[in-house]
Amino acid sequence: MSVMEQRDPAIARLSVRVTALCWVLVLLDGLDLFVYGATLPGVLADEGFGLTAVTGGTIGSLTTFGMLLGALGSGIVTDRIGRRKIILTGVVVFSLASAACAVAPSVEVFGAARFVAGVGLGGLLPSAIAMVMEYAPPWRRNLSVTIVMTAHQAGGAIAGALAMSVVESLGWRSVYWLGALPLLVVLPVVHLMLPESMTYLLARGRRARAQAIADRHGVALQPFEPERTEQRPGSLRALFTSSVALTTILFWIASFGGLLLVYGVNTWLPTMMRGNGYQLGSAVSFLLVINVGGIAGMLVAGRLADRFGARPVAILWFALTAAGVGLLAIRMPLPLTYVVVFLTGGWLFSAQTLIYSSVGAHYPAGVRATALGWVSGIGRFGAVFGPWLGGVLVASRLSGLGFAVFAVAGLLSAAMVALVRKPPVVAGAG
Repeated sequence: MSVMEQRDPAIARLSVRVTALCWVLVLLDGLDLFVYGATLPGVLADEGFGLTAVTGGTIGSLTTFGMLLGALGSGIVTDRIGRRKIILTGVVVFSLASAACAVAPSVEVFGAARFVAGVGLGGLLPSAIAMVMEYAPPWRRNLSVTIVMTAHQAGGAIAGALAMSVVESLGWRSVYWLGALPLLVVLPVVHLMLPESMTYLLARGRRARAQAIADRHGVALQPFEPERTEQRPGSLRALFTSSVALTTILFWIASFGGLLLVYGVNTWLPTMMRGNGYQLGSAVSFLLVINVGGIAGMLVAGRLADRFGARPVAILWFALTAAGVGLLAIRMPLPLTYVVVFLTGGWLFSAQTLIYSSVGAHYPAGVRATALGWVSGIGRFGAVFGPWLGGVLVASRLSGLGFAVFAVAGLLSAAMVALVRKPPVVAGAG
């Protein structure tokens, strides 16, 4: 894009529209993801339902496994059939699954519904990120991605608020009924207002439809032209060509370490801190601090990434996360501990988000969603492994070692991103 095109107000308005719609959808994604943990105490207390703590943990893992499958599958499919269809399908899937949870007559049905919800949740996110990146002007592309990802933390906060305010008075099933409302309220609006990615359409040779979208929104088509590639859209093999094979492996390892950190820290850090002598009181207040820090950190990281590049900021953010987690192993005054937790949350969540931003700049439009889907999907193995590893360390009374292990994961991700070569200079929305 020329400088004039970068600052075109019509392009900026269209980018804000797409980013706002995807923000709402990712908010719902985060709400549906975190609502399980928020309602779990109420479900366990429902003696007539019969959920045990062990089975509850298994269902949580099933949800994460569903997200893994959804991310891997949707990445390839969305590069073939379009971002918009996969995004809308993801909303339908997790909304219907939420309704199934609300009426589940047994633990088995409830668990199956949470697995299906995970597939929808995992499929929506890579497609939404690809859509936002392809509509965002280059001068605020990383900020757009990090803004969208703040919705995940906001969804987690809303899930906790709903659980505290609704479960006791209306029962845990009522929260899952609320999770089904997007199917009736949000989906029709998004269906009307969210355009298909013009970059995707042009990459697939559907110029007439892309031109119609451009005319409708008063923007030129040229800024959305994809980079030229001979790779077949949605091809997993394209991620292992000689030019990007090492990059693909490095990003996969970095994402594994990043999501191991995110889910391991979210699950076990309060317990590990108490095991090291901290008196933080309610874990809810700790989670509030770390999630507010995550939202603030993403906004800062997005601006820095647009100025200096997503990759160098991701390296710094992972290194700072490692330092923050390691520092929490040391006894500090309580106010200082909260400050460190806030800062660590700011670095932790946005570091993983910046991996997604970096990936988008390294792959052409025809395989961008495939690359994002597989980076997210491989990372989900870390999301499964992190909570398990933290549980083993806590059960073995090795909380202090847990801080070191999570810090090493941050350093591993920083090292992997540092080894990634700079992205090629590409045209269009790449």
